[in-house]
Amino acid sequence: MKNSKTVLVAPLNWGLGHATRCIPIINALLAENFIPVIASDGIALQLLQKEFPDLETVTLPNYQIEYAKKGKNFKLKMLKDSPKMLKAIAREKKIVKKLVKERDFCGIISDNRLGVYSKKVPSVFITHQLNVLSGATTWFSSKIHQNIIKKFDECWVPDVAGKPNLSGKLGHLKKHSLSLKYIGPLSRLKVQELPIVYDLMVILSGPETATHHVGRKVV
Repeated sequence: MKNSKTVLVAPLNWGLGHATRCIPIINALLAENFIPVIASDGIALQLLQKEFPDLETVTLPNYQIEYAKKGKNFKLKMLKDSPKMLKAIAREKKIVKKLVKERDFCGIISDNRLGVYSKKVPSVFITHQLNVLSGATTWFSSKIHQNIIKKFDECWVPDVAGKPNLSGKLGHLKKHSLSLKYIGPLSRLKVQELPIVYDLMVILSGPETATHHVGRKVV
């Protein structure tokens, strides 16, 4: 059954950050009587299914992103894994094309999923990484990412446009031709006055930490 208030929301499964920052977006859509359809894979999809058990979900291909064990091998590992990632992007493009043909989406919101967009539906890309800082190849990696962003109708940056800000060089360009909108920091958490129980908090981020540490107590 088609519904003109249906929005496809697709966060990348790279750790849990992309999924968690989509939670306030999904809640905002629900508050405005839109009907979100969640599309992702792995633990990101599992988290959102637990958070929104009544919403429809779609499984997308896994990008199979892994960090190199040694920092010096990071670029080489990413280059080696790029064919797997490109195949996953091509597959998710086909899935999205089929979904758009079958459903009456009024919008698509992709949080760093490079193949989740359509020329037939207003498509938004969420990223704080307008510049991809990769050392001597920053100009090249940033150019590639910005060219991908241009395929979307608009890019939402979860930060503020001015200073001070959270993302620094990552989320702010001196010159560009992108359609950018700074939507402010996104968080599913709310400020609460609670007693101090722990002296130290450690936050681990990335695909490996999400895979190996979810559900475990880290001391």
